[in-house]
Amino acid sequence: MSLTSILSAEAIDKAIKDCQAPDSFCYKKFFQLCGLSSKTPKEVKDVFEILDDDKSGYIEESELKFFLQRFVPGARVLTEAETKAFISAADDDNDGMIGVEEFRSMVLS
Repeated sequence: MSLTSILSAEAIDKAIKDCQAPDSFCYKKFFQLCGLSSKTPKEVKDVFEILDDDKSGYIEESELKFFLQRFVPGARVLTEAETKAFISAADDDNDGMIGVEEFRSMVLS
């Protein structure tokens, strides 16, 4: 399964272009622009599983840094500040990782 089987390539490109500059990434705006925030809970879970590169059941900081590249190869890496803000926004249990339920509630809120 690929991200473009869930999200349109046009929407993904639009979302990536919106946050090209360092420190311009806003997860809420990104989820809206790429269309993820309007997907079903199952589709959001499917996207989570694609983003969970090591299949650990969590998205760790090291994976989150390359978040944009999972959508478009060659996209920029998130800055350390963006990565930390992203994790803290989703990490409800403060374990330093984003689980599938945390991701789903973040995307769909």
